[in-house]
This record gives sequence, structure tokens and C-alpha cells, in this order.
Amino acid sequence: MDRRTWLAERRTATRAEYDAVAADYDSRRYPVTLQDGFVARLAATIPPGGVILDAPCGTGRYFATVAAAGRRVAGIDQSPGMLAEAAKKGIAVSLAVLGLQEMAFDSAFDAVMTIDAMEHVPPEDWPIVLANLRRAVRPGGPLYLTVEELRDDLVGAAFADLAARGLPAVRGEVIEGDVAGYHYYPGRDRVLGWLAAEGLAVVDEAQESGPNGEWGYRHFLLRSSRA
Repeated sequence: MDRRTWLAERRTATRAEYDAVAADYDSRRYPVTLQDGFVARLAATIPPGGVILDAPCGTGRYFATVAAAGRRVAGIDQSPGMLAEAAKKGIAVSLAVLGLQEMAFDSAFDAVMTIDAMEHVPPEDWPIVLANLRRAVRPGGPLYLTVEELRDDLVGAAFADLAARGLPAVRGEVIEGDVAGYHYYPGRDRVLGWLAAEGLAVVDEAQESGPNGEWGYRHFLLRSSRA
């Protein structure tokens, strides 16, 4: 199987998996807590009434945080099931079924946030997605991005397993099960390189580990340096 076909299958499977769990997704809570604080900080950097793009928004878990700050939120997601749950909250000013790779907004939002999502983006698409996110925000606008991390020995073991199975994977990719569960863990240095190449300056950064120390999140508050 060639890599392009394999990645397309992984993306389709991931979307189907989110559709399947959408109805009870809000009952699932990760044991990490910094997201809400960063969303509030992001909202505070734009004028009251400004609009934040939540891309992808999932079920709209962070909509209430944006609304409580006196800002508005718009959402996109490639999963119709997740977007349907987000619509039930009645908070977003707009919602659209759209993937990160297909975004084509042009300076349409005061800020952008991408939370718990980049782990599903393969390395080939990282520059594309970052360009789309940067272009969506108004010149000089802020962005908030989370990057999932996995302990390096587990990343290595996963790659060895995929290679042994003859799959066209690269180091950093992890597949949970035979079909769905695609994750990609690029590591901090590679992420910083991609951010710099896209003109996204790091304003603040924090790292948060899960309870077992095997995985965690890195949080980036960013600002576009391009007009």
C-alpha cells in the first residue's frame, strides 16, 4: 500500500471513530487541565465581541469559556457527528463541516484555537494546516495550539511495530488497533521549526503530563508575525 492511500484510510477511519463517540464525548474528560486557562487567555487578547475560530471544535467543549469572556466563537470540524453535538449548545455564531486541511479562510477571525487535534495530522500536512490557521486569523492575531506528546521509547516501539507490519509509516506515527486511532507525535523541535517557517511566534509555552507520565500536552500561545 502506498503512503498516500494509507493516510487517506487513516483519516477516514479517524473521522468515523469521532462520529461514533460523539453522543457521549462530553462525558469523557482527559486528566489535563490547562486548556481552559489558555482559551481564556486567548479570548482576553482580542476585543470584546471578537470572534474566535475553534478549529476543529469537536462538540464545542470550549464554547462556554469563550462566551463567558464576552467573545463569540465559530466552529469547524470534519466529523458531522461531533458538529451536531456542538450545534446543540446554541453558542456558536457559525458551524461548518470542514477539515483543517481544507480551510480557506482569509483574515476572517480575531483569533484561532486548535485544541486536541494536531495529533491526527500527518507530517506532510502540518505545513498546510499551519498555513491555513495563520491565514484565517487577522494580521498579527493570536493563535492557541496544543501538541500531544508521547514518551520517546513508546514512539520508537510503535514505529518498529508498524515497520514490521510492512506499513508505510514514519517515526512518530502510532496506530491504535488495526484501522483507527491514528496519532502523530512530531516532537517539540520539529514543531518549533514548522511554526517559525510559517511566521508564527511563540508568545508562551507550557507542558503538561498525563497521570502515568507516558503522554502529555504542550501548549503554545502564538502570534502571527505576517501582515
